[in-house]
Amino acid sequence: MVWFRCVLVLSMAVAGCAMQRASVANDPDFGPNVTIVDATIPRDSLQAKLDAVFKTQETSQFGDARFAILFKPGRYDVDAKVGFYTQLSGLGLSPDDVMINGGVSANARWRKGNATLNFWRVVENMSVTPTGGFNRWAVSQAAPMRRMHIRGDLVLSDSGWSSGGFLADSKIDGAVRSGTQQQWLTRNSELGRWTGANWNMVFVGTRGAPAQSFPDPPYTTVATAPLVREKPFLYVDERGAWKVFVPALRSNTSGVSWNAGEAPGRSLPISDFVIIKPGTSVSAMNEALARNKHLIVTPGIYHLDAPLHITRANTIVLGMGLATFVADGGTSAITVDDVGGVIVAGILVEAGTTNSPVLVQVGAPGSSVDHASNPTLLSDVFVRIGGAGVGKATQSVQINSNDVIGDHLWLWRADHGSGVSWTSNTAETGLVVNGNDVIMYGLFVEHYQGYQVRWNGNGGRTYFYQNEMPYDPPEQSAWMNGATRGFAAYQVAASVTSHEAWGLGSYCFFNKNPSVVAERAFEVPVAPNVRFHDMVTVSLGGGKGTIQHVINDAGGAATAGAFVQKLVSGPP
Repeated sequence: MVWFRCVLVLSMAVAGCAMQRASVANDPDFGPNVTIVDATIPRDSLQAKLDAVFKTQETSQFGDARFAILFKPGRYDVDAKVGFYTQLSGLGLSPDDVMINGGVSANARWRKGNATLNFWRVVENMSVTPTGGFNRWAVSQAAPMRRMHIRGDLVLSDSGWSSGGFLADSKIDGAVRSGTQQQWLTRNSELGRWTGANWNMVFVGTRGAPAQSFPDPPYTTVATAPLVREKPFLYVDERGAWKVFVPALRSNTSGVSWNAGEAPGRSLPISDFVIIKPGTSVSAMNEALARNKHLIVTPGIYHLDAPLHITRANTIVLGMGLATFVADGGTSAITVDDVGGVIVAGILVEAGTTNSPVLVQVGAPGSSVDHASNPTLLSDVFVRIGGAGVGKATQSVQINSNDVIGDHLWLWRADHGSGVSWTSNTAETGLVVNGNDVIMYGLFVEHYQGYQVRWNGNGGRTYFYQNEMPYDPPEQSAWMNGATRGFAAYQVAASVTSHEAWGLGSYCFFNKNPSVVAERAFEVPVAPNVRFHDMVTVSLGGGKGTIQHVINDAGGAATAGAFVQKLVSGPP
């Protein structure tokens, strides 16, 4: 018999209801913050529980609660609204094994339709037949929609602004209506059609995408994804056995991975994984890795006094429900040796109050092994410095290994929340790439105090880049790169001879001092094989600040009276 246990979360008053399915045969114990449902539960009971989680999480932007709700194959007549730190995932091998008749949506009613703060939520591996013909997913950063089948339209806004998003390995039967979305990446998907554009809409390996037309409308369309691996996922097979499916590495692809039967890849039994629950120490996690185990990290906040250290090739660390690693005492949160095939997915990393030199490091400095046949994957890896409290880190992510794939990274020095000021949540650089042949799909880097991205390796490629410069330089003299005003949003080192990027946006909003100027958004060497395509700069808030040039000394100034500047290619 299937039943549920409700755990009350108390903080001077009842703050919500975390759900946990009682143990039944073959079901793993994922701890108190994971709910497993099957199609035998009455509709009203399931709807009430989904509503209770949403009520708790709708406005909980920097709260401590984390949830994952897992749906076994079957049909569910529910309307599931997804709030902060909530993951909804189907447990089928195909998205069509879990059929939601109603909706799996994110709205922005808590901010009167403004979705620019709708962060940190995940939906994966389900089909949705939406009530009224459309499913709303009004989100901004760190809110991926993966491996979904929407049997209708998909709407990406909720009357107010939305600011960035990520759709991958998904099929939308109807239209995607972008509305007020400022920028968006769609990768390896299939669309009935797309309508709408604002600043930066990028499509990679997407069937049904609009034709290349940047700058008007600003569509950047790349026919195929050169090298990609989809994010691993949990599923339950026809015998009720729990497994993790690890999609295969694929080259020059378009469309979804699952359309024609079973997707390429391999299944691992859940016995190959250690299930990490809140309260588990990092030493226990590292001990499990030393026993050649993979990790499933369940929803919760994990304070680390040493890094999670991955030493073995092909190790998988799969987070659920925005599982959060907090780097205490100036440590790194995750370090990966220079080995191939590692997958880190679904993890939120948060800086602690003591400065960490690097929060996530892939490969030690000087790494040189060729991993072209078995690259490491960072999928839905997010970093936060400040916002939930004071945080400090010099670099958020440092990639020293060759052939790493990044598939949806948001690296964020907080511009609002707790512990936020020019001298409080200090952070120099979001991403440093020293390895060769590194690929980024969906790179979001915001508000760092130096270069947002520094790229030192050769052969790099970026498909979609979204950036906001720091809001809070108190005066120009506090934000100078030698004699240059400000720091570029994306710097390619002078020693680099080959690098290419498509669909890039950088925005300024110097609200502490609108007289501040950034000399340029993109700073790159002039070389035949260094090319940037389809760039946009924006001065937000009606011209609060200036980006003087788009790339090097080319492109007009984004400033008051000329808020948006676009450039098709560069450097000249």
